[in-house]
Amino acid sequence: MTSRLNPYLNFRDSTREAMTFYQEVFGGELTVNSYGDFGMTESPDELHKVMHAQLETPAGFVLMCADVPNAMPLPEGSSISISLSGDDTDELRGYWEKLSEGGTVRQPLMEAPWGDSFGECTDRFGVMWLVNIAGAA
Repeated sequence: MTSRLNPYLNFRDSTREAMTFYQEVFGGELTVNSYGDFGMTESPDELHKVMHAQLETPAGFVLMCADVPNAMPLPEGSSISISLSGDDTDELRGYWEKLSEGGTVRQPLMEAPWGDSFGECTDRFGVMWLVNIAGAA
């Protein structure tokens, strides 16, 4: 098996909603397993929480995510962002439009000084996305 590096996001209770959203953005196959599915909690209010979710997209992206149990602290102040880049303008603009809808745009997707189109947004789940569309050669 080839080694891969995959973003793994953590939420308190919104993993299922977030991953369904990302599936709408990127397409692909979503697998979701709860703590209850694996008998990993005795707390009735955590049986439905997502222990592991994985989205594999037609473009070859893999995004993973979990709900952090109530007994564990939720990491705060993350300095992580996810970057999407390439030369398929329509595909990347489509991702941008969906990811930024309901979120906060820090840098509108527009031509950058280096000749590419670039934008930065935080989606409605608090995840920062950078989108870079290659300019003409």
